[in-house]
Amino acid sequence: MDFGVGYFPTHDGMSPGALAHLVEERGQDAVFFAEHTHIPVTGEDPRPEGPGGGPLPSKYWHCYDLFVALAAAASATSTLRVGSGICLVVERDPIITANEVASVDHLSGGRLEFGVGAGWNRAEMRNHGTDPRQRMKLLRERVEAMKVIWTEHEASYSGEFVNFERIWSYPKPAQRPHPPVLVGGDGPTVLDRVLAFGDAWFPNYRSGDAIFDRIDELRSRADRPIEVHVMSAPCDPAALERLERAGVRRANHWLPSGPRGTVERTLDQWENAIGQFIGG
Repeated sequence: MDFGVGYFPTHDGMSPGALAHLVEERGQDAVFFAEHTHIPVTGEDPRPEGPGGGPLPSKYWHCYDLFVALAAAASATSTLRVGSGICLVVERDPIITANEVASVDHLSGGRLEFGVGAGWNRAEMRNHGTDPRQRMKLLRERVEAMKVIWTEHEASYSGEFVNFERIWSYPKPAQRPHPPVLVGGDGPTVLDRVLAFGDAWFPNYRSGDAIFDRIDELRSRADRPIEVHVMSAPCDPAALERLERAGVRRANHWLPSGPRGTVERTLDQWENAIGQFIGG
């Protein structure tokens, strides 16, 4: 099992390039950057409730653009996998996003991992012109359309939400047929999406048996190899051991957004857990 980290690439924290260089030096396999273009202010509370409950941290509305951050991380490293954790595809034009994905993958020598999802903030989606009720259908069509752009010289796509005829778009990704598509989320229908257009499932870690039961379900339903990568893995050797037994390809731990010292303290804890897991 490999190990990586997640990070909100904020303008007031450690820069994306410096962060990526640090975690590569420290032996991590991958870094994943979160994405939010903005956070709508709802009601009188400037900090709406986050996806896990409680006030939303300010890092959610202080992030650099995702692909600018990924390009900086790729240019500062040589072996580190760089990825989106996750790209909010339902808030993005698919033709532009396909070009950004291909550009970063091409410039990095094939080191991009494309984590995708619909997100949780419905007000944020609406500001991008997306009807939250249609977000899962839109997600699928946009990912499918991007795959066509990446793999065909003259690409066309016809769907309910995405339509274009005979376009040329280069560069193509360095990875063939395209960077791995990691489908985020842990809702009731997420495995349907993984099976429909994903190369891997990319859920958040939850304590208990649910995630492991769903890994078993995914494997029983799949007719092709599908990896599992986990975000939000805890600094717990026992949890890492269980993830490895379940066949998880990579466990990733969130680092705090902030100055180098703040980041390094959490990275030390993550490395200690990995060391105990490996040594145990």
